[in-house]
This record gives sequence, structure tokens and C-alpha cells, in this order.
Amino acid sequence: MRTVGINLIVVLALLIATPSTPAQEVIDRIVARVDTDVILLSDVRMLARYQTFADGKSQSDADILDRLIDQWIVRNEAKAALYPQPSGEEVNRSLQRLKRSFSSDVSFEERKKQSGISDEEVLRMLRLQLYLSNYLDSRFRASIHIDEKEIEEFYRTRVLPRAESRGQAPPALDAAKDFIQEALVQRAINMQADRWLKESRARVHVDKLMSESPK
Repeated sequence: MRTVGINLIVVLALLIATPSTPAQEVIDRIVARVDTDVILLSDVRMLARYQTFADGKSQSDADILDRLIDQWIVRNEAKAALYPQPSGEEVNRSLQRLKRSFSSDVSFEERKKQSGISDEEVLRMLRLQLYLSNYLDSRFRASIHIDEKEIEEFYRTRVLPRAESRGQAPPALDAAKDFIQEALVQRAINMQADRWLKESRARVHVDKLMSESPK
């Protein structure tokens, strides 16, 4: 009994002497309510890390929150439509494209380490991006028509000047036609998606709770 009493006194003394631990600190909080759902500060931080990794810099917290709200709208619409998740092969192709945007594998790994983002988080972000962009593509592509005049104008005002500025011979119009058409389709999809999101925001109840620079 004496040994038990001594041990209990030691434990109590350690508890009293021990300062607050990180586990006792608030590590996350709600920064926005969107209808019946919430967006957390950790969601903002996650997207900021990914932007820093992929682009070398991140948007402001306020801009990231706006982007997360837009993502919520698109994701909910896609889920309601039972839109399928991208395949593992699609995600891997997206990862390879991302790697090719870096000068080397070493540069890719260094930026990832500096950004504090894990391999699992990179894949999760790529999967989400694909899910959202694939859904928007399926929703708006069928309504888009690109005519020959638009292709020729893009070639004249974008392709030729770009080649000239680089001191390169421009590709023939016929050779560049498919690339130009897809670029114009993507531009039109983005424009239609922006208009749709503006209309959708007006129908969604959003309560922002984040200060200008939450830390």
C-alpha cells in the first residue's frame, strides 16, 4: 500500500508540473458554413500547401476559401449526378504531367518537401481536381461549338506571335488545328462554368467565419 501511495503522489506531481501539450491546443476550426456543411481551416491550409507545391506560391486565405466554396458547389452537383470518380490510371497520368512541369525529379521532390505536402495528399488533390474538371467538362462540352473563324483567329493572334517571340518557325494551321480547337473548347468550358458558379452561389447559403489572416 505504501508503494502504491508513493507512485500516486509521483504521478500527481508530474501532472501538476507538466505544461500544456500541443494535443491540448486548438489545431482546427470552422472557417465557413456552406448550407449544412462546413469548411475547416485545415482545408484552407491543405490547398495552400498544394498550390505552393504545384505553382511555387499560394493564393491568399480569402481567395482559397472562395475556391473551396466553388469546389463544394461543383462536388455536390457531381455527387447528386452520381458522377464517377477518376480511375487510378487517370490520376497517375495527371501525376506524370505534374512531374513534367518541374525541371527534374529532384526539383519535384525538393518542392514537395519545402511545401510540407505528402505523397498521399498530392494524389488526393489530383484526384479531386480531376473529379471536378471531368464533371464540368461533361456538363458543358456538348453545348460548345467552335467554328473555323475562331480557330483561324486564335492561330493568327496567339500561335503566330508566340512562335515569333521565341524565334521559332510556327506550325502550319492544319497541324495546329486540333490543339487550337481543344484550347478554345476549354476556354469556353471555363467561361460557362464561371457563369454557372455565380448563379449557383446565389442559391447557396454561405457564412464565412474566417478572418483576413487566420493563423
